[in-house]
Amino acid sequence: MRDEADDWLAAELADTLDEDYELELSEPALSSEIRKIYRRHHPPSMERITYLRELLRLQSELIKLQDWVQYHKEKVVVIFEGRDSAGKGGVIKRIAQRLNPRVARVVALPAPSDRERSQWYFQRYVPHLPAGGEIVLFDRSWYNRAGVERVMGFATEDQVGEFFHDVPEFERMLVRSGIRLVKYWFSITDEEQQLRFLMRIHDPLKQWKLSPMDLQSRVRWEDYTKAKEEMFDRTNIPEAPWYIVEGNDKKRARLNCIDHLLGLIPYEPVPHEDIHLPERIFNPDYERQVLPKQLYVPERY
Repeated sequence: MRDEADDWLAAELADTLDEDYELELSEPALSSEIRKIYRRHHPPSMERITYLRELLRLQSELIKLQDWVQYHKEKVVVIFEGRDSAGKGGVIKRIAQRLNPRVARVVALPAPSDRERSQWYFQRYVPHLPAGGEIVLFDRSWYNRAGVERVMGFATEDQVGEFFHDVPEFERMLVRSGIRLVKYWFSITDEEQQLRFLMRIHDPLKQWKLSPMDLQSRVRWEDYTKAKEEMFDRTNIPEAPWYIVEGNDKKRARLNCIDHLLGLIPYEPVPHEDIHLPERIFNPDYERQVLPKQLYVPERY
């Protein structure tokens, strides 16, 4: 019986590793020339098995953090900002991957509607803030106003100035209300973004990630750099400082970010009730009905 349990656990672990490998796997239809360029600019990263082991270890700690947040009714907001293709979505996916979606949820808002554009700027973000026992991961946030809206001309300079005046106090209000607010900026080089955009252009599985706005961000690289620098200068407050994640190496960026996030929050083990599987009730008079064959999904594999 012990050997069977060990075999089952080994199979479960292998399945978990397969799931992570599936996330990592990417076979874009790249030209040989683009492959050469990409490999030349990317020396070998971490060994896959080392990366996956560390990722699983950190994800097990994230579960402990989740339990602590639930138990103590803590409120956590983590903001992920950065240039297009900088790796925000990848780290968010790994953080949320093994957490309870009722506790940890991802917020990625679309462009504001006409009605939302007429509201107080922060209004559409407020309903997504956490209640006690929740973690919210913002895949882009109210800092759109300091970045894409400013650079692309969707916000006037007066609106941007008002944002910079208001956002420090808005974030201080969140912190005073008991929210733990963490802000990450994922940083990549000009060359790295270009390579990642080329990867997306030539990969049918990733082309959906490219929008006309993303392509314009390449044209306006320097404008985004200036906007980012002013954003840091105006919004890096003691109550909610910015943390920069070096993102050229995706694997290390994910691990470094998760490890740093865990180090910011003083989570501890919380009490758990022992879980016991109840005995199945068997009714000798029950007969399982045979369902029509057309209800079943065809077994093609």
